[in-house]
Amino acid sequence: MKISDLQVFIKVAKLQSITAAAKKLDMSSSAASVAIKRIEHSLGKQLFVRTTRHLKLSPEGESYLPLCQQALDLLQQGQAVINEEQLSINGDIRMAMSSEMGRNLMRNLLNDIMSQHKGLSLSLHVSDSRVDFYQDNVDVALRALTKDTIKELNLYGFKICNIPHFLCASPNYLSQYGTPNSLDELLQHNALLYKLYEVTHDHWEFYQNEKKYKVKVASDRTVNDGDIVRRWCIDGVGIAKKSAIDIADDLLTGRLQRLLPDYKIPMTEMWLILPSRQLIRPSIRLIRDALKLKVNALRQELIDKGIVHEDEWR
Repeated sequence: MKISDLQVFIKVAKLQSITAAAKKLDMSSSAASVAIKRIEHSLGKQLFVRTTRHLKLSPEGESYLPLCQQALDLLQQGQAVINEEQLSINGDIRMAMSSEMGRNLMRNLLNDIMSQHKGLSLSLHVSDSRVDFYQDNVDVALRALTKDTIKELNLYGFKICNIPHFLCASPNYLSQYGTPNSLDELLQHNALLYKLYEVTHDHWEFYQNEKKYKVKVASDRTVNDGDIVRRWCIDGVGIAKKSAIDIADDLLTGRLQRLLPDYKIPMTEMWLILPSRQLIRPSIRLIRDALKLKVNALRQELIDKGIVHEDEWR
């Protein structure tokens, strides 16, 4: 059954003639007749009682007609809503995100969105520090948080995805210093460390068979910019602990390799957050949906290449 079949049924019921309905709908009588038969076959009921002069609705057809009209009305309303939202995707997007997301995934994604919606303008606040919505003049932020934290901060948000984290290193680093096969061996390698709010993240947590490990790694360099950690890792100067989203392209192209996959690192969550429900506009929903699609595509590529197991990233 097709949506156009329902339109044919309504028109035939109104005019009591397949020929007249076909003429009004600018189609052949045979095509209109096939449309009616398609509905009847799908329902398993006869919709019309055929006489020599005209058609009239069967009892089943009389019951089906108002429901059919309601269905078409709802579809038309849905189309109108979509068209209205498309027209209303405009204005300034004042958005905050981490330096790594801003330089890489979100830069490309927002470029694509703005090329399709010329009424949009963009103002980005890129920093790994926590954003102040009012002081920094930001409407929406992309952050790694939990649902409980969002409630505590009295914010509104959309969860985009879970974020697994992996150990990784470049092929050059591994060829020069070897590949660690255990946490004990990891201690013999140089770690590339991230620092935020004067806290250096040099204690890495792992889980294996529900057993928890906490390892203090050695390092010769620290930075408060996550993207520099990733670039150092590609440069071959150490091992990094990174978000699967941030290094997805590097893993897929072979610039980085995943290490110690049997040891799991605690997941985080990516949220799109706002200080007020009134700031949720069609443009924000568009970004949310596009980001979900992009992340899911990256996830599927990693699964298809055997870099990530489906159970590791639900």
